[in-house]
Amino acid sequence: MFKTIEDEVLKKAAPVALQREFEQYHFERQQRFCLLIYIASIVIWLVFDLIVSFMGGQRFTYLSPLFLGALSVLAIILGFTRKARHFHRLNVLFVLIMTLGIRMVIYGLPVTLQPAWLVLAASSILYGASVLPLSRGSFYGALLITWLILNPFYDTDIELFDLKGTMTACYSVFLSALTLYTFLKLRQARLYAYIMSKLLLDQAYLDTLTEIPNRRAFMTTATKQLQTRPREHDHYLAMIDIDNFKKVNDTYGHDIGDLVLKRIAADIKAVMADFQYARLGGEEFAVYLSGVRRGDVEHLAARLCRVVRENPGEHPVTISIGLARVADGDSLSQALRKADEALYQAKHSGKDRYTFAA
Repeated sequence: MFKTIEDEVLKKAAPVALQREFEQYHFERQQRFCLLIYIASIVIWLVFDLIVSFMGGQRFTYLSPLFLGALSVLAIILGFTRKARHFHRLNVLFVLIMTLGIRMVIYGLPVTLQPAWLVLAASSILYGASVLPLSRGSFYGALLITWLILNPFYDTDIELFDLKGTMTACYSVFLSALTLYTFLKLRQARLYAYIMSKLLLDQAYLDTLTEIPNRRAFMTTATKQLQTRPREHDHYLAMIDIDNFKKVNDTYGHDIGDLVLKRIAADIKAVMADFQYARLGGEEFAVYLSGVRRGDVEHLAARLCRVVRENPGEHPVTISIGLARVADGDSLSQALRKADEALYQAKHSGKDRYTFAA
């Protein structure tokens, strides 16, 4: 079953909106890792700068603290960054400043050592970029900046068509292709893993017929709201049942019954859009109304009854609603029981109405 779902997912291109959602989720999950990479990069750069400055005879100029300050500021900004798109731009800027700083340090080495260290530095930066949660554009930008600034053929002693230069060029191309391939494959694998988890989560927490949350989802979200609700706000629970639904199934068949269930779910979704709603099973639905007054609850319940009653469907139905205030200390099960008792009263006092629990 898993393999079948996976094959279906892999056949389809991920929509742009879903890719952006994935990028944001991926960044949020890996923000600390990104910060660790930034800090490690700064520390390594500083260590090499100090070694070259004092052991290599290169003077420690004002440029070193300037680069250190700029890189540190970017790391601090990353700690406060909340949007993936901002991180993508920030990373391009970080790579730009880091490569300039590396080029400055490598200038302090003997000329014969500079090409090898430029390639080594470029490989380190590209490897770091390949494992970060970047967009394709941000990675391409890092790749381009890295080779423009850390070009081993610029201002060094090697030529492209001698032995050393040819080997350096081949390795640079291989390195770029490998990191690009690694980045794209890792990103694709993470994207489809995200899509798979989202799909499986939807199947676990959505009612497949009506495409609204199911009982499991409702119990989870309503319990969380119940536990975190402010004391000064009233919460209500509504139990909804379709009147004479068995007669609809027996008279017209289960296909028509399914259409009725979908229609009622759509009406609930439209009227109760600001609250938690779900299909509990069969013809029974529930709504958890948080932070509302009794008058608001009455208005919404009356409106929902009216919308269902006046729906110009081929097979018109009505609904009954049981309402219960969630008292302090009530568990969700206790509140559901009270709402169910109110629903029983509504069903046996004429239907097509709402009733509050005593």
